[in-house]
Amino acid sequence: MFDIPRLPVMGRNSGDYSVGHGVPELVLELNGQTWTLDPSRTYTLGRDPQGDIVLDDARVSWRHATISWSGRSWAIEDHGSTNGTFVAGQRIHQLEIGPGSAVHLGNATDGPRVSLSGSAASAAPQPQQQQPYAAQGANPGWAQQAPPQHQAPQADWQQPQQAAHNIPQQQGPGVGAGAPPVYGDRSPTTFHQFAIGRVMRIGRALENELVVSDLQVSRHHAEFHSTPDGRMEIRDLGSHNGTYVNGQPIAKGGSQLLGPADIVGVGHSTFRIVGDRLEEFVDTGEVSFSARHLTVTVDGGKQILKDVSFGVPEKSLIAVIGPSGSGKSTLLKALTGYRPANQGDVLYDNRNLYKQFAELRQRIGLVPQDDILHKELTVKKALKYAAKLRFPADTTAQEREARIDEVLRELKLDIHKEKKVTSLSGGQRKRVSVALELLTKPSLIFLDEPTSGLDPGMDRDVMQLLRGLADDGRTVLVVTHSVAELAICDKLLVMAPGGAVAYFGPPEEALNFFGYDSWADVFSAFENYRDYDWAGRWKGSQHYQMYAADIDAIAPQSVQMPPMQAMRPPKPQGWMSQFGTLVRRYASVIVSDKGFLALSIILPLVLGSVSLLIDSGKDLLVNTEINPNTGQPVANGTALTVLLILAVGACFAGAANSVRELIKERVIYERERATGLSRSAYLMSKVFVLGLITMVQGLMVGIIGFSSRTIPDEGLILGSQILLELCIPIMALGFTAMMFGLIISALVKTAEKTMPLLVMFAIVQVVFTGCLFPLANSVGVNELSYLMPSRWAVAAAGATLDFNKISPPAKGDSNDPLWEHTVGAWGMDMVALIVLGVVCGFFVARFLRRHEPEVMRK
Repeated sequence: MFDIPRLPVMGRNSGDYSVGHGVPELVLELNGQTWTLDPSRTYTLGRDPQGDIVLDDARVSWRHATISWSGRSWAIEDHGSTNGTFVAGQRIHQLEIGPGSAVHLGNATDGPRVSLSGSAASAAPQPQQQQPYAAQGANPGWAQQAPPQHQAPQADWQQPQQAAHNIPQQQGPGVGAGAPPVYGDRSPTTFHQFAIGRVMRIGRALENELVVSDLQVSRHHAEFHSTPDGRMEIRDLGSHNGTYVNGQPIAKGGSQLLGPADIVGVGHSTFRIVGDRLEEFVDTGEVSFSARHLTVTVDGGKQILKDVSFGVPEKSLIAVIGPSGSGKSTLLKALTGYRPANQGDVLYDNRNLYKQFAELRQRIGLVPQDDILHKELTVKKALKYAAKLRFPADTTAQEREARIDEVLRELKLDIHKEKKVTSLSGGQRKRVSVALELLTKPSLIFLDEPTSGLDPGMDRDVMQLLRGLADDGRTVLVVTHSVAELAICDKLLVMAPGGAVAYFGPPEEALNFFGYDSWADVFSAFENYRDYDWAGRWKGSQHYQMYAADIDAIAPQSVQMPPMQAMRPPKPQGWMSQFGTLVRRYASVIVSDKGFLALSIILPLVLGSVSLLIDSGKDLLVNTEINPNTGQPVANGTALTVLLILAVGACFAGAANSVRELIKERVIYERERATGLSRSAYLMSKVFVLGLITMVQGLMVGIIGFSSRTIPDEGLILGSQILLELCIPIMALGFTAMMFGLIISALVKTAEKTMPLLVMFAIVQVVFTGCLFPLANSVGVNELSYLMPSRWAVAAAGATLDFNKISPPAKGDSNDPLWEHTVGAWGMDMVALIVLGVVCGFFVARFLRRHEPEVMRK
């Protein structure tokens, strides 16, 4: 469970500092090893491989605590660790210690225990050199690599002070040949004894009977109830990330009776009832992962992924390479659940990912090719908003800050935390994307082309980062085109054209397997012999027998699973909390983008000012010119032209504000949606912020266009506030045009396609305003105009100005009913404009659904 410490042995006969001179001797004991501490230096405890005492436990922070001689006593100091340092069950920040003290790291009950005494230390063993994975045996297949057996405590939940390593593991009822463990051959991390009729509460808070030090877990998450008849029940306590039975969420605040084979999931911990006790399995990242016979078929029956199978052990780095058209992206989507395979299974520690996606999604990190963060924000602020969205609502700002700082230190980004993401190099930006995923401590991390566009030096740095993540206790799979750094990977998966496996095994044996000297030759062979049976060659090889033939040797969990259904997992944050966070984040992005801010102010000023060039001396009320031939007033073309310019300006400004917003954040939305983001909260945050900006712009356009002209003294609705009454349709038009812009942004596949559609939208609005030619008497065209927001906005302003009088129809034509100078006509025009905006919102929500993991919408 623990790495062998790097701390050298120091004692009376070691030749180093001699303990004495009034300094009490202090001996540290951890996991059966002992060291005599040197009072002249400070010792760092944590997961940092460069620290003095390295603990490989997910509950321990990167730089967790230090022990040092203060001048008058020994002291331990916690350095803002996520899960805390505990002495006698109490969380401490700094405390004097001495012989007889016992310190728990990460958990007050069963966290790693550091014992302190005054006896002489024994020599510390030398660190063991781990062999490369390929050299661990003649047949290093993944199925033969059993996870390490850990000694687990039989720690009664009523006696949390007992240390895990002091209590031998005992077999209880149901443990043994008749009860297969949850995770392959892995033993339970902890045992908890039940008492009949008692309740065992699970949560992050220290007052729970079973404390789970995991920020994915609510402070009071769930309860196990032992009924008088001996049956067990799990009750959710309104948890934010949900309580799961066999991978399926139970209702928030609901309960479910448990059978002997049922598995309960809470955060990164899994529980199973065995007799009268509870077995706990803590997922610390050491998990196996396998794909079995994955086949993906698209419309028309074409297979783009064909019978792909491979498996990897824990702490592995796997690279996936292959030519274009080999199905690498499809494979990545199948492995992460974004687009489940039509046939086959993906097993996460022998648990079916597709059927248990609601629970397991929190344990999987995905870094797409494009950055999954807002580049206008600083590194620290971007991670702050991500943590706010992903962690439960009851996590404190201090807890989130501590986790962010821990991840930044782990990835050596702490010196860049106040820099904008745009100012970072390509490799550093990729580190920030990885940091975002590490916030929730995933056990599996998938990366899509992380080195794309990077120079060879950055390519090496990113791959070495991934190597470090795997060595730190995670399984990392990276899809890449770069072949320069494949040697640092544990396994290499080569995809052939058509989506079949051409090779899987150690990277150093791959070129020899293909019989070529370089990867360029291999890829040329793929291109020149596309019809060759590469998969058949692979399955008939000795390498296949060594590395993949036993993929079906271990059966997946044999628990009763419901059929595939739409996943509606609980969300870590409530709707209003998500909405508020998204609004603040979006506002921060806009404020940080000086160019957008300037354009948002300049655009309405220019559009409104253009209307001042049109017959600036004429009013908008009537035209006193009389036709000498007919004796009738001449139509006031100025009013129609001015209103046309203002309407088109509002349409263009509104749509321009939003036409790129969804497409530029599509990758971010896809990832956040998979981690529990509410679709409606995301959409409403856009509508709220952009709507506010657009309506202010519409007000500016209206004031500039109308205030310099003579207008009636009284309006239909607002009386003397007729200027505001005329501006309201322009503001509403800008808002509805903004909603149309969101539809365009949700539909297109690339940002380049938005501009032609924006121009087309603006031109169509010009035609259907009713200002260029009468629409009321044009059958078909008039009905089509009802779908255009400019038609209703111009009609509402026309009703206020009485356009049927200012610009009477031609002889023989009837008045436009939408321009009637009545309250009813004005109200109908405005309601129709608002309804158009609501309908647009509905369609945007439907289109956004297409950009979600498919397993969530089946």
